Amino acid sequence: MNNFPKLHNAMWPGLVGKGSPGAEPCIDLDTMLNLTAGAEVNGVKFDGVDLFLFEPHVSIDISDDGIKALADKIRAKGFAVGSVVAPVWPPTGGGSAMGGAEDRTKFVGQVRKACRIAQELRKIGIRPQGVVRIDSACGIADWAKDPKGNTKKIAATFKEAARVAQDYGERLAAEGEICWGGMHSWKYMLQLLEEVGRPRVVGFQADMAHTLLFMLGYNAPEHRLVPAKFNWEPDKFHAAMKKLTKALRPWTIDFHVAQNDGTVKGSGTHDKTGRHCLATDPNGKLNIARDAGYWLRDEAGKVTKKIKHICWDGCMFPNEVMLRPDTWNNILAAMLQVRENHGWRG
Repeated sequence: MNNFPKLHNAMWPGLVGKGSPGAEPCIDLDTMLNLTAGAEVNGVKFDGVDLFLFEPHVSIDISDDGIKALADKIRAKGFAVGSVVAPVWPPTGGGSAMGGAEDRTKFVGQVRKACRIAQELRKIGIRPQGVVRIDSACGIADWAKDPKGNTKKIAATFKEAARVAQDYGERLAAEGEICWGGMHSWKYMLQLLEEVGRPRVVGFQADMAHTLLFMLGYNAPEHRLVPAKFNWEPDKFHAAMKKLTKALRPWTIDFHVAQNDGTVKGSGTHDKTGRHCLATDPNGKLNIARDAGYWLRDEAGKVTKKIKHICWDGCMFPNEVMLRPDTWNNILAAMLQVRENHGWRG
């Protein structure tokens, strides 16, 4: 069996879309770790977890002793740590990447704090690989008031954040999700990355569910890659996937395995975007084991070995679903299929 890429589970589905008025309560980190540790398929378990540096899971201002305690807790479950999410948004202490000087300073400040935590976890020896995940922390409507000017502002903020990340020996991955201004289509994402121009430090985080919506042109119909009357014809789907991944695969440094039914939803304070589906959802539009190969293999079909760990992202699953052991066994089974199809022995 292949043993790379390593298989991780995201902890943030316990927080995203949870905890706000009218939404379900958050699921604490201990519970998320226990659910992940309990999953097993034919003797194989998850290798690690990716973290959201946000309370009540992990404070962005956690002390050095707190980081050591966090590492001990995660190691006790048999896990490594991979990528971490920096809370760059205004409600969490950050600021818009295209905002004024104060907002942009706050954005970079949150990246600095996240890089410090990520570096400490590396020094402790529990984090062999991974990135710090960011986004533009701004909405599409505000960005659209001055697309070129705002993209340049976001790029300038990302460049400053890149200097910080490099000082800590970290890399930043911009999340491809349709709710972030200036990043809400495959072409706008590509334009932003090229404007930043730091491919060794700032790359792309591809999530199979979100990038499917890039293809469909949600929030940016001018960049859709399939016809307006698209009925999921295989030839049109595969042609669009080839074009999408040819553009963004060279920038991809972090990868989420996920499923989507091609619709957009929202939960709590989270803007409408692509809510993930269960791996076994009959309405899912992706063949997970097959379509992950568009990101994990090059145009010649060769496994790139660039992505050392893959992570499942299941944001906004109902709590009742998340607390079922079978949910995580089915997810792990899907992840194993991806690794067997597109991984390697290392």
